[in-house]
Amino acid sequence: MKTSFIFLFALLITLAQCTSKSPSPNEQNNGDKIRIILDSDANNELDDQHAIAYMLFSGDKFDVEGITVNKTRNGGSIDDHYAEAARIVKLCGLESQINVYKGATGTFDEIKPHLNDADFDGAAAVNFIIERAQAQDKRKLVLAPIGKLTNIALALEKEPSIAAKIRIVWLGTNYPDAGEYNFVNDTTAVKPILDSDVEFEMVMVRYGKPSGTDAVVARLSDFQKIMPGLGPHIADSITGRHGGEFHCFGDYSVNLFEQFRGNPTSRPLFDMAAVSIVKNPNWAERVVIGAPEYLNGKWIDHPDNPRKIVIWENFKKEFIMQDFYHTIQHYTLPTQN
Repeated sequence: MKTSFIFLFALLITLAQCTSKSPSPNEQNNGDKIRIILDSDANNELDDQHAIAYMLFSGDKFDVEGITVNKTRNGGSIDDHYAEAARIVKLCGLESQINVYKGATGTFDEIKPHLNDADFDGAAAVNFIIERAQAQDKRKLVLAPIGKLTNIALALEKEPSIAAKIRIVWLGTNYPDAGEYNFVNDTTAVKPILDSDVEFEMVMVRYGKPSGTDAVVARLSDFQKIMPGLGPHIADSITGRHGGEFHCFGDYSVNLFEQFRGNPTSRPLFDMAAVSIVKNPNWAERVVIGAPEYLNGKWIDHPDNPRKIVIWENFKKEFIMQDFYHTIQHYTLPTQN
């Protein structure tokens, strides 16, 4: 009798724990995978490529709808950004499954008057974003821009109804300070998103400060030790942007780091960190604020603004880097949609 009582008590405790568990922000519809499109200036430096691979190798968490690219100040033409993203997709063994779409070269304000043209600047990416946002799916589509916001702002401008169907998680700004590469490449794309009612989250960069993704640092020595040979091995090699032939992402990863301008021994993986907090929001602090305004080169706070946005800061860099390496070593590719 005593044994039966103990067993029943333990069962009740277990049931109570299961029913009282609160879902984390990225647990959508009882644990369904997260629908995601990554929007990247892929040829800019080396963090974009690692963000793309990290997402593609996290097929247990993400339903990857596709990749869109945009042109920023560095990295050449839109064709160069497209080619680099396509190289990473091929190295991940997903060339026949994941498509890359060319997006904006200009700014939001430059392109906006031409949105009704048949072939406006960025049309392929913008139309793809709208199409996937409108897909019949109970899950919101996460848009993860890790370059300028232009493609996303244009999609919202062209089809405002998608605002209720998407969540934007942007790697951008040094808020509350001015500046930051992704932001300054198109400041005109930020206002229409802040003024809308779309779910909008900014992943802080904050150069030189421990509270931003600038603190999520990878070391070249770790890459040289851990990364060689990792990932699927493809039969037909790709030619890297610095030359050389590569059959797997791990080898190309090391080459990107070794060839990076200035030959650094360490480098922040800003963009990868943004993907990581979509994957696991416990790896940073989530702060809700009244949407600020950017005016005359500085941020103006509006704490009482009923329009709320989220900022992410204070990243758990050790957990993020551990998961990055573990994901590359034990990858799960996304299933065919």
